[in-house]
This record gives sequence, C-alpha cells and structure tokens, in this order.
Amino acid sequence: MNDEKLYIVLMGLPARGKSTLAVRLQDALRKDSIATRIFNNGNLRRIHRPLAETSLSSFYSPDNSPAVSLRDGFARMNMKRAKAYLRNSGRVAILDATNASRRRREMIETFLNDHPVLFIECVNDDADILHLSIQEKTRLQEFAHLDPKTAQAEFLKRIDYYKMIYTPLAVERNFVRLDSLQNRIIEERHTDVIGIYARLRDYLVTDEVKNLYLIRHAQTTYNLEDRIGGDPGLTEKGKEQAEALGQFFAKKKISYIFTSSKRRTRRTAQAIAARQDACRIIALREFDEINAGICEGMTYAEIEQHMPHVFRQREANKYSYAYPEGESYAIMKARIESGIKKSFFLNRRADNIMIVGHQAVNRLILSHFLYRREDDVPYIYIPQDRFYYIVSTQNKKLFELKKYE
Repeated sequence: MNDEKLYIVLMGLPARGKSTLAVRLQDALRKDSIATRIFNNGNLRRIHRPLAETSLSSFYSPDNSPAVSLRDGFARMNMKRAKAYLRNSGRVAILDATNASRRRREMIETFLNDHPVLFIECVNDDADILHLSIQEKTRLQEFAHLDPKTAQAEFLKRIDYYKMIYTPLAVERNFVRLDSLQNRIIEERHTDVIGIYARLRDYLVTDEVKNLYLIRHAQTTYNLEDRIGGDPGLTEKGKEQAEALGQFFAKKKISYIFTSSKRRTRRTAQAIAARQDACRIIALREFDEINAGICEGMTYAEIEQHMPHVFRQREANKYSYAYPEGESYAIMKARIESGIKKSFFLNRRADNIMIVGHQAVNRLILSHFLYRREDDVPYIYIPQDRFYYIVSTQNKKLFELKKYE
C-alpha cells in the first residue's frame, strides 16, 4: 500500500462502539507504519456548541432544522479536513460519526470522491451492554450539568431520534456490517480494490487484549472445607490475599474490574479497587461459577459417598458431564464467552483489564486464549496465590503465571 489511500467511514447508532473501533483501527494501522488520523464529528460539536445544548436530545431531532444544519456543517468540516489529510501525508482517514441516514452517506460519497470509501457499520443490540455503555457515556463532561437519571434519559431519547433516520448499509460500494460485541462480520461488500482490506478484516474479527490480569477470588470458607459452589465469604487469609492483591496492583491503572455476582469475587475486587483512582467494579452473571445443581455446597467426598453415580460419571467426562439440575463446562462455555466479549467491549479504551473469577470460570477464560483440548480444560491449574497475565494481539501472544504475595 505504498500509494493507496483510503477513507474509512464508521456508522451506527450511539453507544455501539464506533469511537472505540476508530481508536483501535488507528493504533493497528499506525503500528504498520500507515499514517492514519481520526476525524470525529462529536469532538467538533462539543468544541463549537455549548455542552448544555449538545447534551439534550432535542439537538438530535430530525425535526430540529437548525440543529440538522449545524450537524451537517460539522460533517462537511471533517470531510474537508480528511480530504486535505489524504492529499498530503495521510494514507487512511477515519471519519467517526453516526452517519445513520442514507442522505448523509450520499453526501460523504459525493465529496470524498478521490479515493475509495469503506463504510463500517457497528451493530450491537445487547441490552446489558447498551445500559452499561450509556452509564459510561453520561459520566463524560458533556453531561456534568445533568443528574445521572436525566442524562441517561436524554441519551436514550437521542438514540430514538437516530433510529428515526437510520438506514443500514446496503447499497454502498464498499461496506462491512459488524457485530461490534461479538467481533463478527454480518455482511460485507468490496467493489473497489482496497489493498489493506484483508488486514482490516482480520483485525475486525480478532479479540485483542493488551494486558489481561486474570485472578481467582481469594480463599473462602468453602475452599478450606473443599465444598463446591455456594456464596461463601472470605476467610481471614482470604482477606489478607485480597489486600495483597490491592497492594500489588496499586501502581497499575485499572479502570474496570469485572467479577461474578458472587460475594467472594466482589470482595476480592473491592480490595483492589480501593487502591485505584476511579476504578469501577462491574459484576457479570456470565462469570458466575459452575452451577453444581443438587450438589451445591457439598464436598467431593460427600458426593462420592452419597451420589456415587454422579461422582463416577463426572470423573469419566469432567468437561461434558452436567451436575443434576446444574451445569457442565460445556454448558458454561457459551456464557463465559459472552462475559469475555462484554468485558472487552466495555474496557476497549483502556490498556489494562482485570477479571476476578472462579476456578472453573477462569479455566474456560484461559482456554479461550490457549485453545486447549476440551478434555484438558477442567484440569488447568488455577491457584489462589497467583494470577495469569495475558497479552493476546495479532502480533503477540503471552501467558504468564505470576505471584503477588
């Protein structure tokens, strides 16, 4: 791609991951020595208009003609800047905006006619992720003058206004419709020759994490008694382990800690978050420990004594055997994968990501990166006095088991 130049135009409803994708694409292309720059319409809007105006949903109403003209003006401003960038040293210009209507995209295609235009539509209708994403967006300075409830209501109304004009990609010459949560391409078309398309496409479908700290919760009363499941609290040693984790990670910036809904993971996370600035703990039920069904709260010795058939069948196929009225590793896999996708989606702007999980949960998370055979997954070593450090990008794979005490 010595002389080839390209416009990447993002589109999609608010809170669907467009801006995060723009940053990720810019970082990836720059690592390949491809001069890339983002042109974000929202940044212009916040610079040139009062935040008290742009935070209100009425500014995005298709019936608000003055506001429509202003937003079209910001779009044209960025198109001119993008065109000038490619006319000089730039090779890829990323235009980041909703671009929800076919009218807006026709305007883009007409003006940016000197190089190929690739549209990327971000699609994501997961209700939990949308709710959490809106919570994060309404913490920004733009909404500081509104109380949280009002800010979230205004943002939801903004989305409704965009839905009124939303037309999915279909007739554009070059486009990708992307499930931005699952990193899965729904539909694609590339009419023009785009030399870096294969590189871009591969990046769009790849889970990337720069620094993942995968931690098992600290010691519990059930651990001492070799009991499974339940919702036990931490022992005194467990509390000391949690404090040691907090001390160990005190100098690392952790924006989010993802846990299960169980007390033992949340209590461990609280000790870490207490030594961080502006660190949020987000509990995802997808990371709950394996459901042992009728065996919840029992020891393995009790299961062998009172339910020998259950014990023998599970020993024979630990990955696929489901506890009566409970789960197997095989059943868990889908929800664990969903939890990984959600945590990565919410944390994509930060370099460090932390998950505090359980033994079976962390085994499945590790297998997501290690590609272990199913039969071996239930035997992956998950200690409580160490954690896994994982880097998984297109250019680097690293797995380390590290001590913190």
